[in-house]
Amino acid sequence: MKTTAGGSLGDLPLDQVRTLLAVVDEGTFEAAAAALHVTPSAVSQRVKALEQRTGRVLLLRTKPVRPTPSGAVLVRLARQLAWLERDAHAELGLSGAGEPTRVSVAVNADSLATWFLTALTRVPRDPPLCFELRREDETHTAALLREGVVMAAVTSAADAVPGCSVRPLGRMRYLPVAAPEFAARHLGEPVREALAVAPVVVFDRRDDLQDGFVRGLGGGSGAASAARHYVPTSEGFLEAVVAGLGWGVVPETQALPLLRAGRLTEPLPGTKVDVPLFWQQWKLDSPALAAVAEAVMDGAARALRR
Repeated sequence: MKTTAGGSLGDLPLDQVRTLLAVVDEGTFEAAAAALHVTPSAVSQRVKALEQRTGRVLLLRTKPVRPTPSGAVLVRLARQLAWLERDAHAELGLSGAGEPTRVSVAVNADSLATWFLTALTRVPRDPPLCFELRREDETHTAALLREGVVMAAVTSAADAVPGCSVRPLGRMRYLPVAAPEFAARHLGEPVREALAVAPVVVFDRRDDLQDGFVRGLGGGSGAASAARHYVPTSEGFLEAVVAGLGWGVVPETQALPLLRAGRLTEPLPGTKVDVPLFWQQWKLDSPALAAVAEAVMDGAARALRR
């Protein structure tokens, strides 16, 4: 990534690119102006000049402001540039170098609740880092990378986001389970058909694990019951299943102790759902990001199936 003597990145003036990032981060032109210590008019002029230079609409003038797909490319560029500048300052020992470096990562709720935080504890303390974790379904974390919101992600997407590298983490295993009393009441023979009509616990409206499991039982058709409870935390989801609100597909590491204790049962013993996970990150020569990636890969090797 090279800048010209005139303070531009190729044909893109850096002040305009940074202003675009500020507008996206702050949500409005006025808030961006306050953060940059310039007038709202100056912010508007810089964004318009950048749009004219690129020949593309870069922002949707909503509240809050959102980048268009073209704008997301430049937002990602601005974040990467800021990251490289921080690394350079740290290596040169310039002012502010002792401040923690912020690493933003998108991670799915079940990884966050089971193995991911333990992995982060293995990141070296020097240089100091602060983590900004964005919880998102593993099928959608790659979108946050693409938009430049985060610099790394645990994702189910095997295809690399443009400008990112991808490495396999392993398979997260899930078990379909239910409380014994719930199973006795709702999951009689034939169990495969009963699972399609019994009340079910679902994480949110993006969660397809339960529906996908039922489709697999039905040879590719069908879905879980419309009688469903939405519980959007990993711990709350597990508690809802244990409490007997419905059956659900639960991470193996969470399910096994409760199965041994008799608080959960497997309606179809031996069945499972494996979700492949990948680590994607910006292609940057950054010691801090490399240290995080190494710790995450090591944590995944300990917690996930190969």
